[in-house]
Amino acid sequence: MSCACGMEFVAGSTQEAIRVELCSNCHPFYTGQQKFVDTARRVEKFKEKTAKVAATKVTHASKTAKHAARASKKSTTTNQ
Repeated sequence: MSCACGMEFVAGSTQEAIRVELCSNCHPFYTGQQKFVDTARRVEKFKEKTAKVAATKVTHASKTAKHAARASKKSTTTNQ
């Protein structure tokens, strides 16, 4: 088995020769030279969406607390 970078290694296969474009020697993930190309602002958009969801969860939690307080207040006024 051989890679485009020139590295050769043995793999259990029935084929005579296997050529690959990337191996662990030249793949950016393994070499630490990985670069993210974000042309459509997808990462920023995702972060903005998650921030909005987190903000609405906080608001929802406070609304739930308000509803619970109102319900307990109503039950104490009706019980008197």
